[in-house]
Amino acid sequence: MKNINYVINGVLAVAVIILFIMQFSDKKESEVTRTFTSGEDTTGILPIAYVNVDSLLQNYNYSKDLNEIILKKSENSRASITQKARSLQSEMQDFQRKVENNAFLTRERAESEQQRLINKQQELQNLDNQLAQELVAEQQRVSEQLRDTLVSQLKEFNKDKHFQVIFSNTVGDNILLAGDAYDITGELIEYLNKNYSSQSK
Repeated sequence: MKNINYVINGVLAVAVIILFIMQFSDKKESEVTRTFTSGEDTTGILPIAYVNVDSLLQNYNYSKDLNEIILKKSENSRASITQKARSLQSEMQDFQRKVENNAFLTRERAESEQQRLINKQQELQNLDNQLAQELVAEQQRVSEQLRDTLVSQLKEFNKDKHFQVIFSNTVGDNILLAGDAYDITGELIEYLNKNYSSQSK
């Protein structure tokens, strides 16, 4: 009889413990659900979202301005090289005419002029390489600047949204399929442009 009482008491104790655990686990789950379904979040209990990076970069005004700066620098570099190349080509054609017409008084003078033009051509190639490297460095600096700005703005944006994970997505990359409710690109672009225009003023 005592053994039966011990067994019944043991079963009841286990049942109470299980109910106790279930009660607290249900409470935590409902708190998590409530946290991530409040406000305008339409993603249900999954606190995740993704941003279409291609669309973001095309529509974020700060990104457009940075791209415009890089484009202008690239065009200026190309224009400078093109102008110098045309000038050098004109000098080379002039040199060729002088050689054909025996305009140089001595052979040493012709060789000296030829060497000067070769050196000038080498300098032009070196300048072209230097400008290309400077442009790559500038693009990298601008990309880092843009990334840092996006991350800091995204942290502010997410204070009210409470997403635990925000994925980046480009066309055909990272996310193969996701519901539209998880795409926050448009909302983020609007937020970024609003903040950028207010900073610009």
